[in-house]
Amino acid sequence: MSCASASFADPMTTVGIIGAGHIGSTLAEGLADRGYDVVIANSRGPETLADLVARLGDHVRAATAHEAADAADWAIVTVPLKALEEVPVEPLAGKIVLDTNNYYWERDGHIAALDENRATTTGLVQEHLRTSRVVKAFNHIMAGDILTTGSPAGTPGRRALAIASDHADAAALAAEVYDQFGFDTVDIGSVAESWRVERDRPAYVVRQDADELRENLARAER
Repeated sequence: MSCASASFADPMTTVGIIGAGHIGSTLAEGLADRGYDVVIANSRGPETLADLVARLGDHVRAATAHEAADAADWAIVTVPLKALEEVPVEPLAGKIVLDTNNYYWERDGHIAALDENRATTTGLVQEHLRTSRVVKAFNHIMAGDILTTGSPAGTPGRRALAIASDHADAAALAAEVYDQFGFDTVDIGSVAESWRVERDRPAYVVRQDADELRENLARAER
């Protein structure tokens, strides 16, 4: 089974989620509800996720980051950017990785390449996960909106979210995931252009349909 063709209806698909904060926990819930098996990890150890796993049910189990990455058919990395170096590289080799990360210098400390607009957050993730196929996804939506603001395809004004990747199959998988969660997709293009949907840009955490999202992406200044 290729990652790009992974289906929500296929119970054999396992998603590894590295990071169990608001976004990671919400995506774990949504994926489990759609038939995926989820292996989720945080920095404090699997035992600290017992309550979350009990709440989300049999499709979700806790593990270490290495175990979650190793088990994954595809993965989600949703950690503070300052913890990026702790994300395991080898077990994610050859796999698609959805990157939800944002740069908050107040939390992460100053990163000169980002402060000086010489890099993008997803570019840093792709550089770290050099043997994976990374796609920016779910970074510009509040966690509380992920399971509550989606709607069926074709709904007028359907909310849209952006993706950016240097890999066509990663972009295709992210678009499939968006659709299953009830969102249209706007493809920004390469990772180099992903700054357009980063923090403090016009498209960031704004509820918008596809046309509005394209306009906000075009309005972004670096």
